[in-house]
Amino acid sequence: MSAVLEKGAPKASAPAMRPRATARAGPQRSASWKAALLPIVLTTIALLYVAVALLVPLAAVFVEAFRKGVEHYFTSISDPEAWSAIRLTFTAAAIAVPANLVFGIAAAWAIAKFDFRGKALLITLIDLPFSVSPVVSGLVYVLMFGLQGWFGPWLAEHDIKIIFAVPGIVLATIFVTFPFVARELIPLMQAQGREEEEAAVVLGASGWQTLWRVTLPNVKWGLLYGVILCNARAMGEFGAVSVVSGHIRGSTNTLPLHVEILYNEYNFAAAFACASLLAFLALVTLVIKTVVERRFLKSQR
Repeated sequence: MSAVLEKGAPKASAPAMRPRATARAGPQRSASWKAALLPIVLTTIALLYVAVALLVPLAAVFVEAFRKGVEHYFTSISDPEAWSAIRLTFTAAAIAVPANLVFGIAAAWAIAKFDFRGKALLITLIDLPFSVSPVVSGLVYVLMFGLQGWFGPWLAEHDIKIIFAVPGIVLATIFVTFPFVARELIPLMQAQGREEEEAAVVLGASGWQTLWRVTLPNVKWGLLYGVILCNARAMGEFGAVSVVSGHIRGSTNTLPLHVEILYNEYNFAAAFACASLLAFLALVTLVIKTVVERRFLKSQR
């Protein structure tokens, strides 16, 4: 009988273990199912948000732009005042972007590669346009260069016009786009360290040779990325430019200001037609930005 019981003992214990295994498998399957479902839910929420907040308004701009037909669209954007606004927008960007490019490279190189007094203050000043409202920055230029400003009487005596003229628009654009290039380069240069530059100096390279042949090739994609962001902000700036421009049609109106004027005049088709140009430039900038980001990530691998 004992032998029979010993032989039967394993058979009795095996069924007793199966419910425990099943009980453990249940929570594991539930957890794995939730883990697989969570990314799908989050992705769906993100796509819905992007569609509602970005894609639908963007599509609405182009739909309204062509509501009265293609002929009316091209008539609106070929209007002399519209062309003047387009030229001024590109002119301001063409001056502001190279100016901030030169400053951004110099500031980033100094901050990342050298130690000096006032470095923290310089970094704070670079970030200043991010914390100051563009409208406030425009008012500061009016306070400085307006007729009643600090330098206004002297400028009037020498027949130099800054406020309500192209120079004021360029200065305001430079201010609001000031940090973009520097802020892209500073962390990148700091992450790369100083070893290569120090080695170049030891081998007899001058400062300019070190900059052109060592530093800039290592940050070229970050530099291009900063230039793209700077250019996009320069062409779309509204607040600071609105304060210093004077809204003179055909003279000191940039494209965003021209869109505002047309919209306030209830000329909605023309306003959306000009706005579609800004939207198109934004899409082109986004495509270029994506390509640069991919190149940059490949260069870091």
